[in-house]
Amino acid sequence: MERKIRVLLAKPGLDGHDRGVKVIAAAMRDAGLEVIYLGLRRTPEMVVEAAIQEDVDAIGLSILSGAHLTLFPQTLKLLKEKRAEHILIFGGGIIPKEDIEKLEKMGVGKLFGPGTMTSEIVEYVKSAVKGRRKEEVIF
Repeated sequence: MERKIRVLLAKPGLDGHDRGVKVIAAAMRDAGLEVIYLGLRRTPEMVVEAAIQEDVDAIGLSILSGAHLTLFPQTLKLLKEKRAEHILIFGGGIIPKEDIEKLEKMGVGKLFGPGTMTSEIVEYVKSAVKGRRKEEVIF
């Protein structure tokens, strides 16, 4: 039996608005994914540590504060340092199109803006994590 896709959602930085990420969490749970929501004002270090401890397939960051060009790259860097690049990073928030292109070139997955259907986000995560899972080594 295949295990459920595990997703960690978080609000990094100083942004205090979490209504949207809670809607996404509920939609993912309703679609059969396992969701861990870390809550508000998390650092990239906290997010990556929790993602590794929880053995997640994906990290979803919700950023409305304008700090996306800092928080996403920091999270990517930490995943690489911890040898956890197999974990998909995706996100959403208020992110200008030119910044979305920069972040995607750095290795961030799809970024969703306001008004995106929750089903689109769920389907993206389901398809994007296939083949990314870290292979288990059996001795």
